[in-house]
Amino acid sequence: MSDRTGIFAGDDPFAIARNWLAEAEKSEPNDPNAIALSTVDADGLPNARMVLLKDIEDDAFVFYTNYGSAKAAEIDSAGKAAFVMHWKSLRRQIRVRGIVTKEDGPSADAYFESRSLKSRLGAWASQQSQPLGSRAELMAKVAKITASHGPMPKRPPFWGGYRISPTEIEFWADGAFRLHDRFRWVKEAPEKAWEITRLNP
Repeated sequence: MSDRTGIFAGDDPFAIARNWLAEAEKSEPNDPNAIALSTVDADGLPNARMVLLKDIEDDAFVFYTNYGSAKAAEIDSAGKAAFVMHWKSLRRQIRVRGIVTKEDGPSADAYFESRSLKSRLGAWASQQSQPLGSRAELMAKVAKITASHGPMPKRPPFWGGYRISPTEIEFWADGAFRLHDRFRWVKEAPEKAWEITRLNP
């Protein structure tokens, strides 16, 4: 598939997403892999927050977090999530909706080990989304964790990844006079092929 610009070329939406991200890494001043992740709570009230996308696999998008966080609780309850990734420098965005499963194995271990030591210790110390009395309280906990875990802390059992397997992906590119290019990819079942539709801007 291609359009007049060629930026949508190809039959694999994950390859397109990887290409767009690679281009954004050259032009975005900060966090080109940032996504606005949306979930819903038990009452159906939406929540959104920025997280960092860490991998685009052949069939999924992966990010990592504390399993005790609000986002994790909402994901575990609904089993679904959505995100948008926007690059102002390229004037492009990708929207994704899909089914979410945990990434709690070797890939999570490998990513955790790749993080800086202070980030790994911080993951142990933070009870993400829970009330905190003061920053001093948090820093004291970091110091205690540092003393007990040393320079090679293993991945906490309450920390790992989530894999979003899309049922829908939309690619958007800015066009002159707001005549944007939009393509929606939909897959009704994992074994089925993607259905691609060009959308009005």
